[in-house]
Amino acid sequence: MKTFGTLIAAFGRQYEVRSDAGEILLCVPRGKKSLFACGDRVQIAPTGPGQGVIDKLVERSSLLYRSDAWRQKLIAANATQVVMVVATEPSFSDEFISRCLCAAEDQKLKVLIVLNKTDIVAGLADARSRLAAFAALGYPVLEMSALDNVDTLRARLIGETSLLVGQSGMGKSTLTNALIPEARAETREISEVLDTGKHTTTFARLYPLPEGGGIIDSPGMQTFGLVHLDGEDLEASFREFRPYAGQCRFRDCRHDSEPGCALREAAERGEIEMKRLRQFLQFRAECEQGRRQAQGW
Repeated sequence: MKTFGTLIAAFGRQYEVRSDAGEILLCVPRGKKSLFACGDRVQIAPTGPGQGVIDKLVERSSLLYRSDAWRQKLIAANATQVVMVVATEPSFSDEFISRCLCAAEDQKLKVLIVLNKTDIVAGLADARSRLAAFAALGYPVLEMSALDNVDTLRARLIGETSLLVGQSGMGKSTLTNALIPEARAETREISEVLDTGKHTTTFARLYPLPEGGGIIDSPGMQTFGLVHLDGEDLEASFREFRPYAGQCRFRDCRHDSEPGCALREAAERGEIEMKRLRQFLQFRAECEQGRRQAQGW
């Protein structure tokens, strides 16, 4: 008998699916294609005790993924909110945050930036200073310590399907454990020598929240490719650029060195950050090069 369920974990060509009746099934896709992501709604057919096959993908409301010239890495489907976790220790990348913001904006998802480990005061002032630019764009920043109290974060998650994303070592799994103790997500100590966290989550998993909604804990990552975004989509994902859309002298302005570029003039006046404009140009160049490589040019 066919039924519907939610894909709660993806690893290789095998998927854990929670049926609408509450049963957990280990499923494989029917056929060779395996383009499913954690959070997907699927139609399944049981094939034995605790096992099933995925017959059909239900249309998604959102799909967050990263890509380079050679492959796409699906991260989560049907999320409503991206929670970017950074920390006072180890150091985090401003560029990584910008890349995640582009992917979230492209899918029209809510964004929350969480500054974790605020109990480590040595790096707190620097972290706050670097996040101030994102707060100025309207992205909410929540300061907390996962080892102390997560109630303020919990309140922001109720009723949402939130994807926790960030670089390794920022404390995503610790946050998951604090929010949902039964999750028992593994955590490891940070490698101080490398100034980066050791990968502790190897696949994304969706955990339901008792108050409603759910969180998807994703593997820590160091890069976030955006090759799947074309120039127009990428430009639109920088929210501060939108008021200047269509104001350049030339219709096909690339915002690089053309005269009468509204974005460059705004950056020179301090209305948008020159750093963000440079990031856009960098991301666009990477995307264009990646697409050329993918096409064998």
